[in-house]
Amino acid sequence: MRKIGMAVSALCVSLLLVCGMAFAGETLDAVRAKGFVQVGVNGSVFGFGAPDKSGVWRGLDVDTGRAIAAAVFGDASKIKFTPLTAVQRFTALQSGEIDVLCRNATRTLGRETKLGLNFVTVNYYDGQGFMVPKSLGVKSAKELDGATVCVLPGTTTEMNAADFFRTNGMKWKPVVIENTAELAKTFFAGRCDVLTSDASQLAGTRAVAPNPKDYVILPERISKEPLAPCVRHGDDQWRDIVDFSVLAMIAAEELGITSKNVDSLLKSKDPKVQRFLGVTPGNGAALGLDEKWAYNIIKQVGNYGEVFERNVGVNTPLGLERGLNALWTQGGLMYAPPFK
Repeated sequence: MRKIGMAVSALCVSLLLVCGMAFAGETLDAVRAKGFVQVGVNGSVFGFGAPDKSGVWRGLDVDTGRAIAAAVFGDASKIKFTPLTAVQRFTALQSGEIDVLCRNATRTLGRETKLGLNFVTVNYYDGQGFMVPKSLGVKSAKELDGATVCVLPGTTTEMNAADFFRTNGMKWKPVVIENTAELAKTFFAGRCDVLTSDASQLAGTRAVAPNPKDYVILPERISKEPLAPCVRHGDDQWRDIVDFSVLAMIAAEELGITSKNVDSLLKSKDPKVQRFLGVTPGNGAALGLDEKWAYNIIKQVGNYGEVFERNVGVNTPLGLERGLNALWTQGGLMYAPPFK
């Protein structure tokens, strides 16, 4: 009887594993069948997600999507972008219109639970701020009593702004416009005194202003905004792939692996580098991917530092310092678990 019981238990465990693996692979199978990753992006935030003058998609979130495609297909170009407003973004993911959302979305408890989403590793730590015309002469957000404020609906931004003005005993008049590009035009046209959003998005908006030097981002940050890609609940394998695609870029920077030296490091004797690049197999099989999945990300897209500096860093029109987005070894929050 004991042997029979053990056999039945083993069979049940095996069936659970098989069922779990089949369920977990649903999104990956669908992505492979169609031959590309469908990624939801902002579409109008310079430095994070927007097409350039030639129609080529660029930005930190865009490169995050490309990293996922490189991991899955070994080809970062096997990707299609769907521009989405703040109101549309989560519905598009829930409905299956997109495979992953890489659109400066803040991870919150409500979104993880009520909306049925899984956020992965943060790809940009941010905080909400305020931008005003220099001509207003305002130096602090606490001088904005009675201001008209341009804000996107359906965002944490709208709630944070309401909380900030209420907490500080100030009145405000929200001007709510759904589309990011139209909201910026409204602000630049002078229809509102203030534009509020994540500080990174304000920097991206200012960079494409008619006269960027005419606008100033006030020093206050009124919230925590951990921005991260997200996927639907219920597919652990796909979540793991998206999560570790982000983590691979962070880990590569920690290990000193760049798009320029990755080929030479295939000969490294460092066991951590060997495992990361797939010279020592195991990580790829664990994710259901080719063993060179991380190599392909770094070779074709770059490590996190390269992606940051290329899109939003100090030598770009946004001019953003690494700050919280520096590696943990340099005083920031970017930290990757062991790849083993």
